[in-house]
This record gives sequence, C-alpha cells and structure tokens, in this order.
Amino acid sequence: MWWWYPVLGAVAGLIAGLFGIGGGLVIVPVLAAAFALQGVATDVLMHLAIGTSLATIVVTSLSSARAHHERGAVRLDWLKRMLPGLVVGTALGVVLAGGLSSEMLKLLFGGFVLLVAVKMGLDLKVGQLAQAPGRAGQFLGGGTVGVVSALFGIGGGTVMVPMLTSWQARMTEAVGTAAAAGFPIALVAALTNIAVGWHAPGLPEHAIGYVHWVAWLGIVLVSVPFARVGARLAHALPALLLKRLFALILVIVGLRFLVS
Repeated sequence: MWWWYPVLGAVAGLIAGLFGIGGGLVIVPVLAAAFALQGVATDVLMHLAIGTSLATIVVTSLSSARAHHERGAVRLDWLKRMLPGLVVGTALGVVLAGGLSSEMLKLLFGGFVLLVAVKMGLDLKVGQLAQAPGRAGQFLGGGTVGVVSALFGIGGGTVMVPMLTSWQARMTEAVGTAAAAGFPIALVAALTNIAVGWHAPGLPEHAIGYVHWVAWLGIVLVSVPFARVGARLAHALPALLLKRLFALILVIVGLRFLVS
C-alpha cells in the first residue's frame, strides 16, 4: 500500500494550503486507517500514526517557516521565549501519549478534532489580553502548545495562532510564528517518538520506533508542492465557505474516531 502515502501527502498539503491549518489533522486519521488495513497491531496503531505525522512536519514546517521569515512575519522574540516550553511540553506530550492506549488516543483525538471543527465552523474568536504575558507566561504557553501537538500529531498552529492573536499579534505574525514553532515541535516529537517506541512490541516492518519511514517519505515528497497549489486555490474561493466545508469534514472525522 505504499501508493497511499504520496496520495495522502498530496491531500494533506492541499488542505494545509487551502485552510491554513496543519496537515496533521488529515494525516493522522488517514494513516490510522491505512495502518489498520495493513494489519498493524491496534496497540501501536495510533502511536505510529501520530509519530509519523509529527515526523513529516519536520520537513514541511521548514519551507513554511522560511517563507514567513522572509516576509518578516515571525516574532523571534516570542519564539525564543516559548522555545524552552515548546521543547519540554512536546517531550512530555510524547511520553504521556506513550502511556495511553491506542483506544484512549483515538477518543482524545476525536474530541480534539470536534473542538477544532466547532471553532472553525462558528468562526469563534479568542479574547484579547491587554499585552503579551511575561517570560513565565510565554514558557507556559509554549509548553501547552507542545503537549497538545505531541498528543495529537499536529504542528501546533491550531492552538498557537489563537493564543498569539490573544497576545495582540497581527494575524500574519501569529501564523508566521506558529509556522516557525512547528519545526522544533516536530523535531523533538519525532526523536522522542523514535526513542519511546524503540522496543515497542507489534511494530510493523519499516517502523523506527513510532515513525513509519516509508509513509514519512511518501508524504513529504509531495505535500510541499501541493500546499502551494492549495494556497493558490484559497485566494480564489470564499474563505468562510472553505472554513465551514473543512469544519464539516472534521466533524465526520471526529465522530468516526469517537464511535469506532
């Protein structure tokens, strides 16, 4: 089923470009379905899907972060203060996920996806702070983003963009800084998933810990060019319609995880 992975990369890249949201929300459920069809043990199925998704973001985030940095849209001061929290939170999130069953991870992922769907579908806004928090608050914010990202196999933009806009960041700064944060999140998560899953029983062929390198390769080869295609389409289609369409897709995915 190797041909599934480039197709998944194309879909994930297209959706990331279209909706301005990380491909992890698409990669994780489709990888989980692909691994299930291949007979991967249920005990490691979700861990493998989440770990592989995070490993793909190591590559895809670099392209996005560079583009935003060239446009001056990355708040390096905030990123530096959040970085220790991002690293600690991401490592902690991987360890927490490793201690949970695949069934529990499915339920948590389904619930998280539904929350994202509600936020997108209703176009909910986050309240504004008078100013950005201090070092301790930024460390805590980075840690929270890291834990959530590691648990659900995402780059962190889903959580970080609303958080940064509440700190009075312009939307371009919030998106750019979140994109740049995706690289350290994904790198720490990928390495920790390899270490935590190194001796896990039931891993399939081509798995290095909780990262399936064949799936990883197939996804990263095509996701970046298709993200550019999605970005072009996004400018030609109504933004609110796109958000609600993707919210509907997420509702279906979330319910599928909760009731399966």
